[in-house]
Amino acid sequence: MDILESVNKEKERWEKTTLKKDLSEDVRYTSSGIPVKMMYTPDDLNMEQYLEKIGFPGEYPFTRGIQPDMYRGKLWTMRQYSGMGTAEETNARFRFLLEQGQTGLSVAFDLPTQMGYDSDHPLAMGEVGKTGVAVDSLADMEIIFKDLPLDRISTSMTINAPAAIFLAMYVVCAEKQGIPAEKLRGTIQNDILKEYTVRGTYIFPVKPSLRLITDIFAYCSKHLPKWNAINVASYHLREAGCDAVQEIAFSFANAIAYVEAGIEAGLNVDDFAPRISWIFNTHNYFFEEVAKYRAARRLWARIMRERFSAMNEDSCKFRAHMQTGGSTLTAQQPLINIVRGTYQTLAAVLGGLQSMAVSSFDEAFCLPTEEAALVSLRTQQLLAYEAGVADVVDPLAGSFFVESLTDEIERRASDYLQKIDEMGGIIAAIEKGYIQQEIQDKAYEFQKNVESGAVKVVGVNCFKTDEDIRIKMSEENPNLAGEQLARLTQVKSQRDAPRVAAFLAMLKRAAEGDGKLMQPILEAVRAYTTLGEICGVLRGVFGEYKQTVIL
Repeated sequence: MDILESVNKEKERWEKTTLKKDLSEDVRYTSSGIPVKMMYTPDDLNMEQYLEKIGFPGEYPFTRGIQPDMYRGKLWTMRQYSGMGTAEETNARFRFLLEQGQTGLSVAFDLPTQMGYDSDHPLAMGEVGKTGVAVDSLADMEIIFKDLPLDRISTSMTINAPAAIFLAMYVVCAEKQGIPAEKLRGTIQNDILKEYTVRGTYIFPVKPSLRLITDIFAYCSKHLPKWNAINVASYHLREAGCDAVQEIAFSFANAIAYVEAGIEAGLNVDDFAPRISWIFNTHNYFFEEVAKYRAARRLWARIMRERFSAMNEDSCKFRAHMQTGGSTLTAQQPLINIVRGTYQTLAAVLGGLQSMAVSSFDEAFCLPTEEAALVSLRTQQLLAYEAGVADVVDPLAGSFFVESLTDEIERRASDYLQKIDEMGGIIAAIEKGYIQQEIQDKAYEFQKNVESGAVKVVGVNCFKTDEDIRIKMSEENPNLAGEQLARLTQVKSQRDAPRVAAFLAMLKRAAEGDGKLMQPILEAVRAYTTLGEICGVLRGVFGEYKQTVIL
């Protein structure tokens, strides 16, 4: 009798004698609907496939991590998501966080900026600086990054449709500090396809949007070798309501479309694929979140090797930042959000990610206060330096439960990808409303379960209190919009207007033809052409995306 047979026999004995319980009466599921057994044994782990599926850290298929020594060699980058309304306030927050041990920057922009409108546009009224920092021109970016060591830190920018413009602004900011582009590290969230499904901060139709993305691929591969040319964002898919399996599947389908677009544009896959990065969302079901990241690494490695014939091992590495789940934060009993952020971050650490941000406990009420942001940063530092969880690479490897979840998540995500392929790819699936409907259905199901009590949310539908909620809230600058408009007016009055006009004309000609767009955008930025002016030219040539209403 081999060991597995012996274990199975003993399991049957245990169920009949010690447990004495009908297991069918107590069925439980992960947040993705994966059934969870009461107990897992070696029978749930196929040891014959150990090397193929699990292997060793730093080696294909990277299930156990993309670096051989993981956090023993280099801790994850700690970057809190920050954008404080004005450029000056944002610079001050960045300085504070760096002084407190933060190791990277993450910029949050206000909605007009994300939509490519200057602060004086009628559609910007009432929204300037509300959800992040307002940026109209290079002048604002220069203030945001004033006296910050751009050659020693990495910067992430959550910007989508105007991503090329903000990459250009960052490059020029570095130039003015005497820092060459090849030393810059960071990423732009240049994932426009998810905007068509969940967020809505799109500008241009699909085809020109993909053209902008592939132009960025080409530019970065030549001039910014350390820069991530795209940050595929599953985070917003998860915030909109999808589950862990869909988070992988739908974001991977988007990424596949970007890789295909790069290849169709004449680029070698190994010239740009190593600089694809991700932002994922960590939610509440702890072990599923750990397994999700392990499954994502393995699945992406196989996609790149088997589907795209990538030869460079770096092309197969799933490199990801994570933000703890904003939608999991509650306005009720807000201090317990600190606990939620802690175990979500722990799941990401045990899942082996490269960069992290912890949503602040007060985000249900306001932009994070300095105190709340510091607690979020300290959460990461406690895990990194006190808890011992960074000492061992992939410490949950071999767990019968975690390995079983990893396999099942990968299988279910692969099934979704096959279905999307059969539809003609992610763009066709979006046009048919399939992705939108899947996310809406999942969000509706979750909300029904919360309201019925089937899903417990502490402080919301169970363990409620009647205390008066009092937390310190960040204060709004009452003069914010006026100050921003004044700077915009000053920039326009002091710049070389004929030079601006010439570069906008150059950009228009490139957009109307098949020329590369990054260089004329760079020249326009250097001349202090505004975001709205550049996007206005591109809107005039490309038009705007019109969303299909899904009923």
